[in-house]
Amino acid sequence: MTRGHANTKNLTKFLLLSAAAVASATLPARAQQIEEVVVTAQRYAQNEQDVPMSVTTLSNEQVNSIFESGEDIKALANHVPNVYAESSNGRVAPRFYIRGLGNTDFDLAASQPVSIIYDGVVMENTILKSSPLFDIQDVEVDRGPQGTLFGRNSTAGVIKFTSVRPSQDFESTMTGSYGELGTANLEGAVGGALTDTVSARISGLWQHRDNYIDNAYTGVNNALGGYDERAGRIQLLWQPSDDLSVLLNVHGRSLSGTAAIFRANIIGPGNNHLNGNYVWNKVYFDGGFVTPTSQNNPQKYDGIGSNAQITYNFGPVKLTSITGYEETHGYSRGDIDGGNMVTGPGFIPFPSDTQDGLTYLHQYTQELHLATNAGGPLFWQVGAFYFDTDYEDATYPFFVGPTFVRQTNISYAVFGQSSYKVTDALTLEAGVRWTTDTKGMTANGPLIAPITNPVRLSGDNVSWDVSADYAVDDDVRLYARVATGFRAPSIQGRNLAFGSGYSTARSETITSYEAGVKTELLDHRIRFNMDGFTYYLQHPQFSAIGGAFNSVILENARAGLAYGLEADAEYAVTDNFLLTGGASWTHTEIRDPSLKTAICAQCTVENPTDGAGNAYLNGNPFPQAPDYMLSLTARYGIPLANGGEIFAYTDWWLQGYTNFFLYKSAEFHTNGNYEGGLRVGYKFPDKMFELAAYARNITNKANLQGGIDFNNNTGFVGDPRVIGIELTAHVQ
Repeated sequence: MTRGHANTKNLTKFLLLSAAAVASATLPARAQQIEEVVVTAQRYAQNEQDVPMSVTTLSNEQVNSIFESGEDIKALANHVPNVYAESSNGRVAPRFYIRGLGNTDFDLAASQPVSIIYDGVVMENTILKSSPLFDIQDVEVDRGPQGTLFGRNSTAGVIKFTSVRPSQDFESTMTGSYGELGTANLEGAVGGALTDTVSARISGLWQHRDNYIDNAYTGVNNALGGYDERAGRIQLLWQPSDDLSVLLNVHGRSLSGTAAIFRANIIGPGNNHLNGNYVWNKVYFDGGFVTPTSQNNPQKYDGIGSNAQITYNFGPVKLTSITGYEETHGYSRGDIDGGNMVTGPGFIPFPSDTQDGLTYLHQYTQELHLATNAGGPLFWQVGAFYFDTDYEDATYPFFVGPTFVRQTNISYAVFGQSSYKVTDALTLEAGVRWTTDTKGMTANGPLIAPITNPVRLSGDNVSWDVSADYAVDDDVRLYARVATGFRAPSIQGRNLAFGSGYSTARSETITSYEAGVKTELLDHRIRFNMDGFTYYLQHPQFSAIGGAFNSVILENARAGLAYGLEADAEYAVTDNFLLTGGASWTHTEIRDPSLKTAICAQCTVENPTDGAGNAYLNGNPFPQAPDYMLSLTARYGIPLANGGEIFAYTDWWLQGYTNFFLYKSAEFHTNGNYEGGLRVGYKFPDKMFELAAYARNITNKANLQGGIDFNNNTGFVGDPRVIGIELTAHVQ
């Protein structure tokens, strides 16, 4: 499992020695203050310390480092306390979890309790959630239910990405990197004034990796593992007066590459350790391709979207309209059993080759938001939200023809929030939202009678939140928040492709309690925020994935419970030495003595069973919910006499016990995954150029991320180490 490249060893040694030299340098005596962080967790700009909820942001340096080796959006996992992501669909359809709450369903029709909001527009479908990140200004995580202001009433929380906006000032930036496995990452943007009132910005992304995994069964070398991701964005900003702003955004992406790589019998048996069947650059696939010499596990998606944000300041109030449209289509195909019945590896009872995709998807959203501009102790805002999507999900099992499942979803909501400054120290806030949601499904395929009369589910809900913020002094604030949220009923039709019926789940609701302290200490050199939370779910929606019966079934448990702690810290040790850290600990628990689900085909189940292949789930943790997460970054720079700078930046994360499925087993979980990155570089005196060497997953840790349980003990792992160089040019 070692990679054995001499150049890799030499460059790794160079990076580590360079970092050690930088870290051992004499520290300057004077320390800077940490910068103020502005967030929009309540739909208007605020200092993060003034927001009465748990909020975390990532700096531009953190984001750039995470994605410099061509990573997709899932790479955000573990870099923010209590935020996790994984996918069994490669670079598309990520599944996000906040405070342990998410959805493990890999189907493209699955609803998710975490909302992704990109430039003010909710990305509802899991394919849209995989939109590439480039030319990003802000990354913000708002934990806990966001039932009154954002998205489609998310029960877990919101992750928001905001692109760099056009401005009247000319700016051009270009970053290019190249590393092992033929990994290339090129990102660029240029923008500035077109007229006195119109400005524009064009940005783009190209990511590439060579195929580096051999298929030993077919004898084809470099058969899979690579990808080409292309994305672009054009923005126009018209500001004819101080009161009117019109921002137009057109964007698109085109992805061609390898879907998730499943590896047969690499786990256990009887434990969760990777065994000798795992070889980082070799598989034994007899499926997942059209011909033995064609690309294994192919994946292709294309999409385009647009949005318009119009803001008009009437004086006493400001009106904002956000209109969004997204469309996408594509497919992913895979050798799901991860091997073959002749050479394995290990025992594989039957082959499984499946393709899933979207024939089409259309999403339209419209939001209106009205907020007061008046000064004084009272602030209020009201709004309305409309969501409309329709799509066709195609599943092709290959032993029969494809099945097509069509779903529609329409949702309306109205909301309002107000805050009142009771005293200079105490502020009270409250919000309310009414949501109604309707889903419909039709289907046809070779193993079912056509469903032409739509299956329909509807739900509505009133969500609310109240909070209090108290300033002990200028540097210490206390807050408390109670919030509710709602996830609409769901329909799951993937089993129709295999001759089984569809399943449904009723609405899920959450009540959350949170209290915390936000501080800035040592003359604003330290920012330390900490909170404790607990939440109670009524009728939580779970997805029973796999099992020996190989099914995807929606289940409602009676209840779910979670509680935990979170902390974020930033410490400006000196002008040139900055540390950040994060930690979370979360306990999740399914509460339903009668709930049970199908178990794996070959693994060692740790739950009581009913004797018919089902395990009882009461007391189990939520699936893919890490019990603890730790993260750390450190940056140290050495200013030079010529105005340049030598710097080193490193980031690390550690992940605790994480169960993959609803039942517990000795094999399908992880405990102790970790990963680190390092950048060592030089900023030129003119500040226009930066040259760096980087390493992602510097220890080459093979992190097990998930499993396939219906056939054998199949697993999939994270990316191997990539070491490379990066050049950035920035002109203003």
